[in-house]
Parts: sequence; structure tokens; C-alpha cells
Amino acid sequence: MRLKSFYAKTMTEAMQMVKDTLGEDAVIVATREEKNGKAVHVTAAIEQPDRYEEQSQSLYNTDGDDRDHVNYGDRWTDENDIDGEDAVIEKLTDVMLRHAVPEEITDQVISCASVIGIEQPEVSLTAALEHLYAFRPMHSTSKSKKATMLVGPPGSGKTLIAAKLAARSTMNDKKIAVISTDIVRAGGIEQLQAFTKLMDVPLQKAASSKDLRAKIEAARGADEIYIDTAGMNPFDPEDMRRLARLIGAGNIEPVLVMPAGIDAEESGEIARIYGTLGVHYMMPSRMDIARRLGGLLSAAHYGGLFFADASNTAKVADGLMTLSPEKLTALLMPEAFRNKPGTNGADKNATDKKTVNAG
Repeated sequence: MRLKSFYAKTMTEAMQMVKDTLGEDAVIVATREEKNGKAVHVTAAIEQPDRYEEQSQSLYNTDGDDRDHVNYGDRWTDENDIDGEDAVIEKLTDVMLRHAVPEEITDQVISCASVIGIEQPEVSLTAALEHLYAFRPMHSTSKSKKATMLVGPPGSGKTLIAAKLAARSTMNDKKIAVISTDIVRAGGIEQLQAFTKLMDVPLQKAASSKDLRAKIEAARGADEIYIDTAGMNPFDPEDMRRLARLIGAGNIEPVLVMPAGIDAEESGEIARIYGTLGVHYMMPSRMDIARRLGGLLSAAHYGGLFFADASNTAKVADGLMTLSPEKLTALLMPEAFRNKPGTNGADKNATDKKTVNAG
């Protein structure tokens, strides 16, 4: 079988696209709302690979093998495929349970992996994540010239990530501006100011949305503008209204900082609420100490969020890694990447940390 993704404004339009492109025999593997319900993403499968042109050859390539093979289209298989598929499903189910992934998302991952039909569990999971989730590194969003505002619940690590983003831009010789609206919390300003002083960047303070608008306008000449905010309770309507006013203060891209390791159902609820405010990106934090990552899958799924960079160390310098389907797979099942030199999965440090934490 082959997979193809479709994007449309409504489910009706998406289903028509599936029918027009793949025909009546297409099977819907997964659906997901995006852009706060203004668009839908549908993944469909078809048994006839020659029904459409955009096919991923690399997913089905295997190394040379002397065993007897049967060729279905351009996917090579053998008489042990059925047993191999069962083993893959069993392995992926174990991974999903270990990370406390919600049942609905587990079913989608398993269904997608089953349709793909790759024998290696880690390759199958990577392919499923690629089809079910979107990955957009932070540096790819900077072309829009929007100020990056870090939002999230209290204690999620926004201030540290603001420092990490500022440090990375500074090391790349970019002119930056850093603004903080976290002026009430004890030590909030002082913590970020300690980092910006080392980078010789003055920390601007904004006490209101009007003040923030003026600070953003004054920083128009900067290559990057980073805004740290106070922790907001997503279940407090007044907190969300206050945050909405801040987001509306200028040309701002709000990014949700989501701690890894918290309850998956709660993560999904939090992400859905922040998504209603126009949040499209998520930066996971505490990746180095989290044992279960089901909450991140839940947040991306229910909030319709893109995976951006992630924080995987308390260090400010080199403290961010760009997430991809391969890296997320390596974090979810590090045992599959042990003793594999040159793997395209997560960087060695992140993989080693997760291996220790998952032991």
C-alpha cells in the first residue's frame, strides 16, 4: 500500500480530493484538524501504487538479500512478511504503552505503520510520524519576520528557552532583541537578564500589550525578536484573555512551550486551548528528564501543532535540537538506535540521555 496526505479547508473537500486522486478504493488512515479547525489534514492509503505519481521510493527500499522475494509494485516482500508485520505491530504497541500515548493516537500510529508495511519497527514508526505530524524547525519560521513569543503554563521553561534562542541567534551573528512581559513573578526578569547581559543584549520590559507594541516597533531593525511571557493558566479565562491581548500587540508568532513527561490527556487539553489563540508551533521542554513522551504526541495531535525545536539540556549554549520524525522516533524507542553508528535519528547526546532515562 501507499500513503498520500491531503490538505483542504473542509473534510468534504479533503474526501473529494482523496476520491479524485486515489479512487473509490482508498482507505482513510488518519485525519487531523489544523490551523485551529480552519483546515484538515487527511492521510489516505491505496493498494495500487501506480494510481498517483508522488510516491516515496525510499520508504520501501531494502538492502540486498538472497532470499526469495515477490514484487508488489516496487515494494519487495517475502514469505515472512505476515510474521514480520505482527512483530512490528507488537513492538510499536509496546512503545506507545510505555510512553502513555492515548488510545486514539496509538490506533492511528499502528494503523499508519501497518499500511506502510515496513519490517523494521523504527523505520515504520518514523514513516508513521512523518505522515501523522508536521515538523517545522524554528529557523524556518524566522523568514516571516515575526517576533517569536514563548507562551505556556507556569514552570514550562519559557525563560530558559528564550535565552537559548537568543544565544543561538547571537552565535549566528544575528542582531536580536529580547523583551519580557514576565515582570510580576519574583526573579522572572532577573533570570533572563542574567543571560542577556552575557550576550551584551539589553533586556526590554513590557508591562502591557500597549507597551509591548511600542517595544516591538522600537526593535524593528533586529533580525530576531524574542518575547518571554509569564506563565498563563490555560484553564483560567482571564489569563487567556490577557495572553490574547499580548499576542495581538504586533506581528507575533506565539510558540507553545510544552513540558515533556506530563499527563497526555492534560497536555492535549492545554494545547487545544492555546491553539484557539492562534498558536501553531510547539517547543517541547525537559526532554532530558522526561521518561514518557505521550503528552507531546497528544499536544501536537489535539492542538494541531507543528513540532519545532526542543530543549534537551539545562545548558543555554547548544541547548536546542531540531525535531524530525527520525529524531522523535529515536527518543521514543532509543533501544532501536543503540550501537548504530551514523544513525539519522536523534543526536547522540539526546539518544543517550533518553536511553538512560527509559531504562
